[in-house]
Amino acid sequence: MTRTARYRWVILGVATFTQAATGFFVQGIGAMSVHLQRDLELNTTQLGLLLSASQLLPLAGLLVAGRLLDRHDERWVVGIGALVVAAALALAGVAPGYLSLLAVLLIVGAGYSTIQPGGSKSVASWFGASQRGLAMGIRQAGLPLGGALAAFVLPAMAAAYGWRSTVLAGAVIALAGAVAFMTLYRRPPDRRPVPAASRVRLELLREPYMKKIVLSGTSMVSVHSGLGVLTVLHLHEVTSLSAAVAALVYVGVQCAGALGRVCLAAWSDRHAAGRYACVLTCLIAVIIGMLALTTPLGRSPVAACLLFVWLGFFGIGWYGPWITYAAESAPPDHTGFALGLAMAVNQVAIVLAPLVLGLLTDLTGGFAPAWILLSALTAVTLVATARL
Repeated sequence: MTRTARYRWVILGVATFTQAATGFFVQGIGAMSVHLQRDLELNTTQLGLLLSASQLLPLAGLLVAGRLLDRHDERWVVGIGALVVAAALALAGVAPGYLSLLAVLLIVGAGYSTIQPGGSKSVASWFGASQRGLAMGIRQAGLPLGGALAAFVLPAMAAAYGWRSTVLAGAVIALAGAVAFMTLYRRPPDRRPVPAASRVRLELLREPYMKKIVLSGTSMVSVHSGLGVLTVLHLHEVTSLSAAVAALVYVGVQCAGALGRVCLAAWSDRHAAGRYACVLTCLIAVIIGMLALTTPLGRSPVAACLLFVWLGFFGIGWYGPWITYAAESAPPDHTGFALGLAMAVNQVAIVLAPLVLGLLTDLTGGFAPAWILLSALTAVTLVATARL
């Protein structure tokens, strides 16, 4: 029992590493925005489309992954998905231009479909309720941690060696994540796969807990996407920070998000009002931060940097308590499918948000309309879910 208790931390470590490794390149696209716009001659809409492309196939892929996770060992479902990410990025490294890169990022998204629900289910099954929030928060911190490392490394690589070198680096790191998960992951000794019902349980969307999960998830992943595509550009164009300094600030934003995922999820383990109360707190904090960006504070280099770090903590950190609430609310024999379903609905926003926000920024010539739109969406979600 002692060895089993210790091994759950190995599981947590490898799940976190795989999450960071497979999301490494895509999370770095925002930090490379200035270099990509210059080298590929892109506008903000086209840049947003790069992020959207990597998230398109998970619209269906997350549902498929969820069903597979209810029937098969996470070790192979997640591992094979990570291998697909690595292979696709290796192919992107020799892509001739923008359209080819878009096509390859579609494949990256298909492989990544298994990582989020698979890693979440693996960690949830190894940890009890008293530590599940903390464990899920640590695991979910893998994404912004990978993003922080990518924001630090990839712009420098792009400046020195060109954008293709960054894609190949992403392929190598994703491969390491795949090998680590397939080598080290084991199913909990007291758990066996539960045959899932053949009927797809879309009626789960009618459950009150699922409505809260879907509405809050949709608005907050839009915020996360907005931070990814617009942070560096806002700091560079509005506050006149250099591209290098703006990318470093984005590293801080991602680190704040990683810290938020751990701290907020750990807080949810002990919050008297339950895990969703922590999500509501994040909604309120995001509204405050986004609206502040539209004021003169958003034009001050120091104030804008602090606001983006604030938004990183809450606008990325929300995922820790949110995913724990989703995993605990789902029926035990359909945990994988319920997580996949919630994430699949989120994907609609993940696909559309970068494109819409980029287009809105191009059409209006400023960033304030994008921040106001995200604030309004978050406010509507806050009012709607607080009543459920």
